[in-house]
This record gives sequence, C-alpha cells and structure tokens, in this order.
Amino acid sequence: MNLFLKFKSSLNCLLTSGFILFISSYSVFCQETRYNPISTAVPFLTITPDSRHGAMGDVGAATSPDANSQFMNPSKFAFASDKWGFGLSFTPWLRRLVNDVNLAYVSGFYQLDPTQVIGASLRYFSMGQINLTSIDRTHVGTVSPAEFALDCSYSRRLTDNLSGGVTLRYIRSDLAAGFGGTQTDSYSAGNAYASDISFFYRSKTGGEGSNSSLAAGINFSNIGSKISYNQGSTKEFLPANLKLGSTYTADLGDSTSFSLSLDFNKLLVPTPANHVDSSGNIVPDSNTGKSVISSIFGSFSDAPGGMKEELQEVTISFGAEYLYKKLFAVRGGYFNESQYKGNRKYFTAGVGVKLNIAGIDISYMIPAEHNNPLANTIRFTLLFNMDSFLKRKKANTVNM
Repeated sequence: MNLFLKFKSSLNCLLTSGFILFISSYSVFCQETRYNPISTAVPFLTITPDSRHGAMGDVGAATSPDANSQFMNPSKFAFASDKWGFGLSFTPWLRRLVNDVNLAYVSGFYQLDPTQVIGASLRYFSMGQINLTSIDRTHVGTVSPAEFALDCSYSRRLTDNLSGGVTLRYIRSDLAAGFGGTQTDSYSAGNAYASDISFFYRSKTGGEGSNSSLAAGINFSNIGSKISYNQGSTKEFLPANLKLGSTYTADLGDSTSFSLSLDFNKLLVPTPANHVDSSGNIVPDSNTGKSVISSIFGSFSDAPGGMKEELQEVTISFGAEYLYKKLFAVRGGYFNESQYKGNRKYFTAGVGVKLNIAGIDISYMIPAEHNNPLANTIRFTLLFNMDSFLKRKKANTVNM
C-alpha cells in the first residue's frame, strides 16, 4: 500500500510538472509573431566562401580541417594532417539579378610545429558597376563598390583532443567607391577591426584501429568595433556571430569515410525594436545605440517577440559528405532560416576531386522556394596540398 501511495504521489508530481512546463511553453510560443529580420553592415562576412562547406548546407564548425577552415573555425588548423596548404575560391553572387557581383577568397595555413599553426585569408566582395542618378534622373556617374576583409589566425592544441584559436581581422567597406556625395550628405569608406575566438574538440570512437570520430566546434566571429560611412555620425554593427556545431565521421575502411554535420548560427547583434504606437507612428529602434559588448549579451533576450522570436533567429544547417579513398567526394546539405528572419531555405550539393597536389570542389545551391535570387549559385574552389608537392619534388631529386 505504501508503494502504491508513493507511486501515486510521484505520478501526481510528474503530471503537475508537465502541466506547468506545457503552460509555460504555450505562453512563450503563442506570443505575436511578425516579420523582423536582423540587418548589419558588411553582410558579405557571413557568406560561406568555399565550395566544400557551401555544398554541405554551410556547415563547418566541426568538419575535418582543410585550407578553408579560416572562415569556419580556425582552431581546426591545429588538427590538420598537412604541414601547409592554401585554397582559392570564387563565387558569382546573385546571378539571377545581376551578372557582375562576385566573392573571391584566398585562404591558407602553415604549421609552426605539431601543436601550433598560423593561418591567413583575404575576402574580396565586388558589387559590380552601379549607375548613379540625381533626383531628376540625370546621370551623375558610375561607381564600383567593393568590400574586403584581411585576417590572420593563431591556433594551438591545448590537449590531445582540444584546440583553441584566435583571429584578428581588418575590414574595409567602400560603398561610395570614391563618390563623396553632396556637401550636406558626405560618404566615405568604412573601416573596422574585429576578432574571432574559437575552439575545436575531436575524439576517436569505434575502438582501437578505427578512424571514426566525433567532433564539436564553436566560433565567436566578427567581435569588434562598429563601422561608419559618414565620419562617425551613424555607426552600424558588424555581423557578430555564434557558430556551434558537431560532426560524426564513420570510418568505412580503405581511406573511405562518411560524415554527418549539424550547425547552429545566431547573430550576436540587437534585434530591431521598431514598433508602431497607438497613433500609428513608428517609434525608432532603441537598440542601435548599444555598445558592442552589451549588444552581444543582450542579443539572447532583446527580441520584441520574446523567447519564440529569439529561437527564430537561430539558423540550422545540416550536411553530409562521402569521401572515397580521399580522392573523390560527394556532398549534400540543407540550410534553414525562419520565414520571419529572412526565409532563406535551400538545398545544396557538390562534388570534389583530388589530384596529385591539387583538388577542385564545386557546389550548387537549390532554393526551396521559387524566384529566389540565390538560385543557381555555383561556387568553385581549388585546394593545393603543398606537402604532396614537396615530397614529390624531393623524391624526383633523389631518383636523379
């Protein structure tokens, strides 16, 4: 009888707790939802520049290291099997709208010793030619806006399974491209500095002799100053971002593997707080004047729609990669963003082929909805394994 009473009491507590949890969740998720995307300056810093990760739904926090890890998670460099290497990537952007916008990317790394690695990259975003007209539609000139970011990183193994990395970045955004505007409305190129802090953990699974592994990674990127285009009177946030992800790699033998990756991303900038008052007037956003540090911590709780809207600000990426004998790769993925935060939803696919000292990757984007400006986006990447080149050159010298 006592056992029955205890069971009944435990069941009542469980049901009560479940009911409270249900009511709390219901109250959170039944708040008003509205279209409220987050915008920042220099959004090109968030575009995945290389083909491999672009083919896997833009995952990359915990994928295996390569020359393009500088963008995704530079701390992965500490686990690279090669001493050094570099890659070249090119992405024609928004081809359904224009034909002269593109993103070029160069990235590489060098191993100082078995525990320390330095890396560097350059991103250049060209916006093509733009014809300027006055209020009376008179042609006043043609400009070619462009932006670039130059960064360097240092990564180090902290333990046998854990590494950490830091990155310093210089950003220049020349939207006016030399056109100064009028005396009352002057524009200049924007300059900013930022840094990344990242960690990577990888552990082997499957027992002795197996190369299967489970990895996790985190990267706080673009944490830095604000940027201004008009002598500092108006300052905008950089796209500070939190990337968190995990990858499981199954060893299929004979240098063949299959991996699954899952990433979560959230911008660490204020959510727009504009709202309409009782008179129908738009009340200006009060978050634009926040400092960078306060905006980072406040980005987890400042959404007008409460926790429901905060969760909508998290994008989800899923990717898979089949690597055959480290020579041929087939990749696929999916990227999802809430319809209230931009509604980017697309599938990705791609292939990769490794030659003697170089490899080529190609990716293709397939939007989930029609008339998407990102449709048919193709990325191209060339990767160079300098270790293979030096070993081959040394072997040829010995044979002579």
